[in-house]
Amino acid sequence: MELTHSLTATFRAQFNADPLLICSPGRVNLIGEHTDYNEGFVLPAAIDKAIYLAVGPRSDSQLHFEAVDLQQSYTGSTDRLTKTNSWADYLLGVVDQFQKAGLATGGMNVVFGGTIPIGSGLSSSAALENGVGMALNELFNRGTVDRLDMVKLSKQAENQFVGVQCGIMDMFASMMGRANHVIKLDCRSLEYAYARINMAGVRIVLCDSRVKHSLAESEYNTRRAECEAGVKMVQAAEGDTIRSLRDVTMPMLDKHLNQQEPLLYRRCAYVVQENKRLLEAVNHLESGNLYAFGQLMYGSHEGLSKMYEVSCPELDMLVDIARTVPGVFGGRMMGGGFGGCTINLVQADELENFTNVMRKRFLARTGLETLLHVCQTQNGTHVL
Repeated sequence: MELTHSLTATFRAQFNADPLLICSPGRVNLIGEHTDYNEGFVLPAAIDKAIYLAVGPRSDSQLHFEAVDLQQSYTGSTDRLTKTNSWADYLLGVVDQFQKAGLATGGMNVVFGGTIPIGSGLSSSAALENGVGMALNELFNRGTVDRLDMVKLSKQAENQFVGVQCGIMDMFASMMGRANHVIKLDCRSLEYAYARINMAGVRIVLCDSRVKHSLAESEYNTRRAECEAGVKMVQAAEGDTIRSLRDVTMPMLDKHLNQQEPLLYRRCAYVVQENKRLLEAVNHLESGNLYAFGQLMYGSHEGLSKMYEVSCPELDMLVDIARTVPGVFGGRMMGGGFGGCTINLVQADELENFTNVMRKRFLARTGLETLLHVCQTQNGTHVL
């Protein structure tokens, strides 16, 4: 691959040594949106858009990081890890967490670049964190750190050092992915299972709305608060067995929220129904029924748009256009909402037509050109 050759050449020129090469993929989530912080289920997969790292140990405590895509570098030391409020924090945070966990670290050279489109919602930060964790594990811990422990360290790095209060799904999918499989992840227990998805003749296509509304962050926090308020109302009536929306049923919502708090009812009903959709979706994947799976994706988008109200006109438009194109199994908005991408399952032999139709019709309706990213599932973070 041209990128790995380029990274290797840069590493050799800078550090006069041969590097260890690591691939750490981005992720998509096929269904199960806004369920993670409600202790529900998600269905992510690692994809063939990735961060690639050329790494090697040093004989001193220095840290040298080179971000080739940004043409920027960082130099520091393992003895004093200081927040920079830049991309370097994603690497430093992982070193910090390894040290706090009592794991071996040392001076290290890192040259990295990627094929993950910037701003596409494919979790380049999680991929980078996992890649650094894998590097520390291989270079200084002889591969003894468990993959799930590396996932947890990456999440803690982002929460505590970078300062982003994200969930665990992104790191988990990037590290634990498996080609031709999705991961059914229980966000309460972290129990997980792989479900096979036959991707022969099928492509995952992301359509970028090219918008990101300023509502996204504040409304995300509002939705969390609304779900928690709904849970408290149900809990007051049903007892302490209700810990989160994971424990709530539609009859409970009908009884305790529907008339009393219609807004909270809609928010909570979406989450309860989305968990149910996800469990059904896994069954359809395993039986090879992508059409039925796709219908559930459309149902997910309808709920996100009308009940949870985190979509926007551009995302709704992309889903509406996709419904009319031959060879599309299903589609929905992906991520926090108010902009970003839709995710679509498309027959490979209809990909060219899908691309042309989406670009033409979206441009005609909005004056914006959608960017399309074609993905396939792949294995999680690994040494090349």
